[in-house]
Amino acid sequence: MPPAAGRPDSGGADEGLGRRLAGVIAARLLVLTALLGGTAFFYLREKLVHYSASTRVVLGTIAVAYALSAIQAALLRRGQKQRVIAYGHIVMDQCLWTAIVYVTGGASSGATSFYGLTVLVGAVVIGVRGAALAALTGFAFYGLLCGAFLLHVIVPPSDQPAVTYAVSLSELSYPIMVNALGITVVALLAGYLAERLRATGGALEVATKRYTEAERLAELGRIAAWLAHEIRNPLGSISGSVELLGDSPALSKEDRELCAIVSREVTRLNDLVGDMLDLSKPHPPNAERVDVASLAREVVELSARSSKGGAATVRYEGPVDEPAYATCDGAQMRQVLWNLVRNAVQASPEGTEVSVTVEVEAERVQLTVDDHGPGIADAAKERLFDGFYTTRARGAGIGLAVVKRIIDDHAKLGARIEVSNASGGGARFRVTLRRAS
Repeated sequence: MPPAAGRPDSGGADEGLGRRLAGVIAARLLVLTALLGGTAFFYLREKLVHYSASTRVVLGTIAVAYALSAIQAALLRRGQKQRVIAYGHIVMDQCLWTAIVYVTGGASSGATSFYGLTVLVGAVVIGVRGAALAALTGFAFYGLLCGAFLLHVIVPPSDQPAVTYAVSLSELSYPIMVNALGITVVALLAGYLAERLRATGGALEVATKRYTEAERLAELGRIAAWLAHEIRNPLGSISGSVELLGDSPALSKEDRELCAIVSREVTRLNDLVGDMLDLSKPHPPNAERVDVASLAREVVELSARSSKGGAATVRYEGPVDEPAYATCDGAQMRQVLWNLVRNAVQASPEGTEVSVTVEVEAERVQLTVDDHGPGIADAAKERLFDGFYTTRARGAGIGLAVVKRIIDDHAKLGARIEVSNASGGGARFRVTLRRAS
């Protein structure tokens, strides 16, 4: 019967299985109705009260199929054991097709193609296991039918010409071989297509989700860019006013500490505004030959000057005198390193160190930032670089999104970023760049 559209399940997940089952049950009812109409037209149009043997088998099969379909639909409405219902549906269909094969020519009947159709239904509804079950049960029922003819357990219907039925071993060998080969080929092809459909459906679902998130983030980005422009000017006025106020000799020690707190918060807001602008206005990198080691030392020194008491310290770990040339946009890579260092400082407890390391290899330069924070949970790794996603109470989730966007823009230059948990605890961010001659 025609398979219902949908992505087949893998493993034990039943997501969408009920919808697909409802579709194939409806398709079965349509096929049964068409079969009933054809039977009435060809067999009963002249004498509705004299039923032949074949007619009785067909009508009995249709009646049983209608009853079982009603039972399946009732069980499906309860939403329980959907996978068991699906397996039962496959076995029941192969049994019903065997009855049709019996009255339409036996082993050499053209109705044996319905076995392959159920294999396709099993592949779409359940997956590879459904295709395998349909193939095995179809061949088993077909084999039982052929064996019953061979052993004379059953005979051709009395209203059918006996000459068209294969009942000896020599007559049965060829149709058994052909149908076994056909069912096997259909099962292999259906299983392969079901697996590809499962993989494609999963990728499409992820892509759709990311597209929806991208649209939402794009709208948030436009709002954030407007807010950033509106906020930056007042922040400049607040920062200048606090600096002037802090230089006043009339302030007490407690007042100066309050001014320092205001100054730190203004700096934090200014960094946040800068990240919003960087995220909302990306531009392609300008590839050039950049001394990444010198750039890293500058960022570490700037971080040391801008950090206040109580924060984690940042330490640079070589190379000290030798350059490390890489192909990248110097300004954007400085932004990447600054965001990574700032993120590491915010994640690390007071009194700990954040290390920045530059390593030069044959064809690449690696830039590593290690912190002593809580590390990265496995559940957070997939969304760590998503915009507005953060695991910290005071974070906005923009800095790492800017980092990922810049690295993605540098992908054609051979850049990539990896995140892991350091062996000594904390998180490790490693940026790999193509080495420049």
